[in-house]
Amino acid sequence: MPQTQIACPRCKQMIAANIEQLFDVTSEPQAKQRLLGGVSNMARCPHCGYEGRLATPIVYHDADKELLLTYFPPELGLPINEQERLIGSIITQIMNRLPPEKRKGYLLKPVANFTFESMLETILSKDGITPEMIKAQQERLSLIDRLLQATSADVRSELIKQNTKLFDEQFFALFSRLLQAGAQSGQEQLANQMADLQKQLLTETEYGRKLQEQVGELEAAAKSLQEAGKGLTREKLFDMMIQAPSDVRLRAYVSLARNGMDYTFFQNLTEMIEKASGDQRKKLEDLRAKLLEFTNEIDKQLEARYKQSQEFVEKLLAQEDVAKATQDNLQSFTQDTVEIAQTMLKQASEKNDYARMGKLQKMMEVLEEASAPPPEVAFIEQLLDAPDEAAIEKMLNENAAVVNDGFMEALNGLVTQIDAQAGQGNAEAKAVADKLQKVYKTALKFSMRQKMK
Repeated sequence: MPQTQIACPRCKQMIAANIEQLFDVTSEPQAKQRLLGGVSNMARCPHCGYEGRLATPIVYHDADKELLLTYFPPELGLPINEQERLIGSIITQIMNRLPPEKRKGYLLKPVANFTFESMLETILSKDGITPEMIKAQQERLSLIDRLLQATSADVRSELIKQNTKLFDEQFFALFSRLLQAGAQSGQEQLANQMADLQKQLLTETEYGRKLQEQVGELEAAAKSLQEAGKGLTREKLFDMMIQAPSDVRLRAYVSLARNGMDYTFFQNLTEMIEKASGDQRKKLEDLRAKLLEFTNEIDKQLEARYKQSQEFVEKLLAQEDVAKATQDNLQSFTQDTVEIAQTMLKQASEKNDYARMGKLQKMMEVLEEASAPPPEVAFIEQLLDAPDEAAIEKMLNENAAVVNDGFMEALNGLVTQIDAQAGQGNAEAKAVADKLQKVYKTALKFSMRQKMK
């Protein structure tokens, strides 16, 4: 989201801020999270430390819930007719985006909110969130705000000790969404600050340590499965699961190898149980019970994700301009969503539903174009395949126009990223780090010679 230069309300220095007046979740689903998470219309001044909400008119629209809300900050002191003119122009944008059949009566009766908080409560209540749940969320948001404003790690540690009960699954889920929203909106300073805070929370809170343990067990499980590689059989998977040091590791195996845990897998396990006796039989029965519980949990999660992704795709297909709707919502696409769109395209083709096929093909074209690597990255990949420095030099000469400042920035960023991964023990990163350094040094010398001409 492009940022606007504004004067800090306190020190009047120019700062960057995300200013949004229209939050139309019908055309842009992620707009809701930006509003609820305080990503937009917030001033954070690096010069004087000021932080607060900016006074700006807001219109919120959700066609599915037939919800049209307005909020006009009283401190602006504008007369009613001027308020109506500003709000009216925004509502006109909403109506112009909707197809005629979706322009309903609620659009003519926007609900005015006298406070920003009352507007948020109305939005959340439509999602089935009770006042008690809202209060709990506000407590967590307030705590995140205080942690971010803390002047040192020691001050944050004291805040963590004073609020141990608030650091639960809901807190970390909310924190993760805010961190993601901050990064996506271009607020690099805030995103970095939140990333540093996240590291402290993971080590100093009970739930954070539990999350770290889960991540560690997941990595260990992934390593075991990777080492088995193509030689992984049901029998080897049985052995891994029987020898799992904890339920956390066992759950990690299930999450990574769910596709291999089919009817035959459980049939074989049942046969092993029937042949066993004593303690061994009891151990295998307990293992089967846990595996059934864990696979059931994962299947329910997959089903919920599938349904959510399908609803998201259907919502975009209902837009008049599917390509534009897809482009506007690229950040909301996950791998699941892309796979579901591909499945829907296949189903439409089998049914000869040409109208639906056309819309889905437009969607896939936008997704394919967005996923294509930039020209700089594609050229770097070609350079990495070069057998020696002379070949790299030759390719640089043949593509001199590509070797500009943007290319060097991309190459430098990739070197930094790969070096960091190699330093963390990533074997694949270590394998490519030396070759990438050679490409970078050769390209840097070439670039410098070009600039001296």
